[in-house]
Amino acid sequence: MAADRRLYVGPSLRRLRRDLGLTQSDMAADLEISPSYVALLERNHRPLSAELLLRLARTYKIDMDALAGDASADDIARLQAVLKDPMFADIDLPSLEAADVTTNFPGVTEALLRLYTAYREEQLALADRGVAIDAGQRGGVDPSDPVAESRRFLEARRNSFPSLDDAAERLAQQVAQHDGLAGYFKARHGLRVRRLPPEVMVGSTRRLDRHRREVLLSDELDNASQTFQLALQLAYLELEDDVAAIAADGSFATESGERLTRRALSSYAAAALLMPYTAFARAVEARRYDLEALSRQFGASFEQVAHRLTTLQKPGQERVPFFFIRVDEAGNISKRLDGAGFPFARHGGGCPLWNVHQAFRTPRQVVTQWLELPDGQKFFSVARTVTAGGGGYGKVRVERAIALGCSAEHAGRLVYTDGHPQGPEHATPIGVTCRICHRTECTARSAPPIGRQILPDDIRRTSAPFGFSDN
Repeated sequence: MAADRRLYVGPSLRRLRRDLGLTQSDMAADLEISPSYVALLERNHRPLSAELLLRLARTYKIDMDALAGDASADDIARLQAVLKDPMFADIDLPSLEAADVTTNFPGVTEALLRLYTAYREEQLALADRGVAIDAGQRGGVDPSDPVAESRRFLEARRNSFPSLDDAAERLAQQVAQHDGLAGYFKARHGLRVRRLPPEVMVGSTRRLDRHRREVLLSDELDNASQTFQLALQLAYLELEDDVAAIAADGSFATESGERLTRRALSSYAAAALLMPYTAFARAVEARRYDLEALSRQFGASFEQVAHRLTTLQKPGQERVPFFFIRVDEAGNISKRLDGAGFPFARHGGGCPLWNVHQAFRTPRQVVTQWLELPDGQKFFSVARTVTAGGGGYGKVRVERAIALGCSAEHAGRLVYTDGHPQGPEHATPIGVTCRICHRTECTARSAPPIGRQILPDDIRRTSAPFGFSDN
């Protein structure tokens, strides 16, 4: 019977204690129990009594439902996701066993999750160095490259941070009670929001003026960008500890790498504040991942929605896993996020046959494409140009193209595949980058593949830019 069910909340209790900055002895003193009993509770060796649950709620002003709920569900889902890694394919790992390990051995679960995350980061680092060495760059990638450090941190965690989603969602509920962000700034922080011309902002798009108690925004920003900058400032003010706790899990060789990561996490929090996980995840299914419809619903830009779609991997509430890339007309990659296992080129440009590079021909129009990699993997890509800057006549605008993609198995859930003139069987064959693509007949190739012998052309010239041997 439900009334007889014993309540084991070890992982949740341990997380609460750490969030409060308490030792087991501190918590024991607060609850008037022994430190050893706290340890037993955290290891799930003892159930939590109703009396102690009430004492916890009164002492630390917490929601009993949050503590008494299925606290290990998140860890169970995370562990099950880890155990789907191909390296474990030959091991029989029933889902019930993962649940048993998480429930009965929360410390072991946490250790495994940390170890796997560290392993993923190391694999990404090795991939960086390996590609560079193959490309003839002796010594590999500089291990202190801050951009690479930040990208590895995000990729190892699939650009998904459920604790930040939860914190931002709670904050969004508070903001909604104060008639939006401007009202919340005034009520909670005593800050007035002002929009000023660029000559007053002197090169800034957003600035916190603590002396005058104002948040200043450039009036050159469009509405979506102004709203995002307000959300970002609020994330810096109220979610700094949540961001710091996540960043502390990384091993950064440079201060710049850590700062870039904190900045990315703060932007993640701002997007989660404007597009709260629960409501947004529900909307993407209802709208079938229509980015323009979602943009209107949440008052966000096309690019902001595309970013947010890459983050919807909260354990137990996963949506379609996407990858994201942003390029300029010269092919320079300014942003890359991967939640779908797409093998981005870590050095050099992308494949010219991918239509993200052709989106500039039809500005602001969505273009779609089926893609097939040399190993047979197929993806569906949605691309469109986006504009940054401008805001007035004569102002410099920067045009970029973004692409959002998912594996073929998920593509049917996207509205963009409805009535598509081609199916996956007619996918465009692309490579990751020319230096590691071994398609022998590609006429768009800009460089020969690494490790292949170039054939002379004094007798025969191939239609492809380079002829190279088959072995």
